[in-house]
Amino acid sequence: MGTLVTLHLPPGSPVVGLPWVITIGGLGGDEDDDWDPVVCGPYERDHALALARAVVADDDLMAVVEPMMPLDGVEAIRAEIALARDPASGPDPEEADAAAAPVLEEAPEPAEVRAGWRRISERLTH
Repeated sequence: MGTLVTLHLPPGSPVVGLPWVITIGGLGGDEDDDWDPVVCGPYERDHALALARAVVADDDLMAVVEPMMPLDGVEAIRAEIALARDPASGPDPEEADAAAAPVLEEAPEPAEVRAGWRRISERLTH
């Protein structure tokens, strides 16, 4: 059985609505772990968690599920770095609009993942 690592988000966190990626690699220590991690995504958070959980369920792998920050330039990246350095200057999580996404019990089917990609694309382009 593998390991799944992700962020613990407070209810209503706006991070839930971001695209998420999965990085899958070996748990370390074995000669079989001498390979480059696989990074896949973007996914909606619930899809990423369910897919990662299914992949590591029966294998000695580690999956890290984390949000992508779709930032459109140097200044946007610098502003996000400044926010990360001083979290007190960011929005109050209690005032966030997004609700926590439900956790899927089973991995989504490929058609569901593609539908999620369409939703992510729509959010990123509008």
